[in-house]
Amino acid sequence: MTDSLTPRLALPLLAAGQAQKEMSHNEALARIDMTLHGNIIAADAEIPPGAPEPGQCWILGSVPEADWAGHPHELAGWTGGGWRFVAPCEGMRLWLGINGGFALFSGGEWRLGDAYGRLIVAGEQVVGPRVAAITEPSGGATVDAEARATILAVLNAMREHGLVDAG
Repeated sequence: MTDSLTPRLALPLLAAGQAQKEMSHNEALARIDMTLHGNIIAADAEIPPGAPEPGQCWILGSVPEADWAGHPHELAGWTGGGWRFVAPCEGMRLWLGINGGFALFSGGEWRLGDAYGRLIVAGEQVVGPRVAAITEPSGGATVDAEARATILAVLNAMREHGLVDAG
């Protein structure tokens, strides 16, 4: 990374006395437009589309081809000036659409549809990783030890997920 680029998104910085400042400025705006509240057409894409529209973006797969070659796992966006690429940085999050949820770049890879593995509300974890299934009771129609054990297992699971206080 040079002093003429920002450290996270490699946005070009203006230099004092620089001629044609609009080129650096416009490049930075194009990259910001791709990454700020990004809306992704497809993830793990390998082949560029035939007729992209300005503003459309793709998360590239591990072996992209043609115009995308040499940009694995990067964000590719089509602009009036052609393809722009942004290398993902830790914590980058992009929208995959209503059925896909979010793509999160973490640990050097894109995690598709995986929000975070837990949900924090008001500083408290309320949902965590899924636990083993709870066995349904089978037996009589009256309250018995098996039913009580199942109810206790449900309560313990809810407590573990932070949905019910441990009391």
